[in-house]
Amino acid sequence: MSPGPNQGYGLALLVLLLLPQLAFSIEDYTPLDDYLQQHPEQVERMATFAGIVSGPAVALTAPQSRPVRIAIIYPALQTSDYWRLSILAFEARLKELNIRYELQTHLSGLDDDPSVLATQLQRSLEWKPDYLVFTLGALIHRQLIEKILAQKTPRLILQNVTTPLHGWSTRPPFLYVGFDHQAGTRLLAQTLLADSSTPKQYAMLYSSHGYISRLRGDTFIRIANENPVTRQLGSYYTNNEPDLARDATLQELDRHPDLNMLFACTTDTALGAIEALRMRGKLEQVTVNGWGGGKAELEALRRGELDLTVMRINDDNGVAMAEAIKAELEQHSDRVPQVFSGEMVLVTRDIPASELKTLTDKAFRYSAAQ
Repeated sequence: MSPGPNQGYGLALLVLLLLPQLAFSIEDYTPLDDYLQQHPEQVERMATFAGIVSGPAVALTAPQSRPVRIAIIYPALQTSDYWRLSILAFEARLKELNIRYELQTHLSGLDDDPSVLATQLQRSLEWKPDYLVFTLGALIHRQLIEKILAQKTPRLILQNVTTPLHGWSTRPPFLYVGFDHQAGTRLLAQTLLADSSTPKQYAMLYSSHGYISRLRGDTFIRIANENPVTRQLGSYYTNNEPDLARDATLQELDRHPDLNMLFACTTDTALGAIEALRMRGKLEQVTVNGWGGGKAELEALRRGELDLTVMRINDDNGVAMAEAIKAELEQHSDRVPQVFSGEMVLVTRDIPASELKTLTDKAFRYSAAQ
């Protein structure tokens, strides 16, 4: 006898705990630019949907027989406020849309033991949600995702992922949503590598092994390798822990006194690097970037300790999830793009205060008020 839906999930969770971890390789993903070339019909749909996201809420017109159930599993226990603010923006937009909902939220650290994630997933699935929201960065066991996709319930929203996976093209998630890691990294690289008069001696501060480090760190390395005056001195995986990023930076400064640039893949790695540079009195000698433009990074910019960051218009992703659910409730799923990638802006420490306030008000238009 074949297992039922709940039994199937139980088996998949057992796989999560007992099988070796299967990491995705960069070849598994389709860069967003390539995806749009392969699916030109998505270009107009994405643009139309982006207009809905940036515009005012229009209340749901379809009647609801019951509240929609939504389960969220996020690696939110880190310095970056991206995940927590995403939830605030998501709920605020749902309320503006007059969508009745029930929300179950599970938060974890980026590198918590797999059993923590397994327990959170099991509790979420036993609750029988209509939508399950989580990210590939916290789930590297693809069998479980594929089990959910195969059963088509709950509807899957992959947060902080904008590069569709090749193997899921016939049974894709309901929505990939976030801010394109490669596009944001290209914005940073354009500024970091613009001045060819000074050789760039840099080190790479990765987050954890996996999706974010590949899409951000490896993308920067490929771009930097094309720059004749740029040389990579070292690279470090920090598990997204500021203390490890600090220690890696101190080690690199000892090994390479001519170091003049650090590429930080996340907020936490950037803050750890800044601490090390402050300790050694080298904040002016070494350029360091942020990634995301959350509160901690903007404060570091204002202090002149962080040189630049790519700032996400953060609340777009939470609004996009709410609008996608509304479209499906109104039986207009055909209006939801496969991928929503929010707007990003390059910000340097020289930005005028008035301009930064305008960007901040736009980026956190929902979450700042919560």
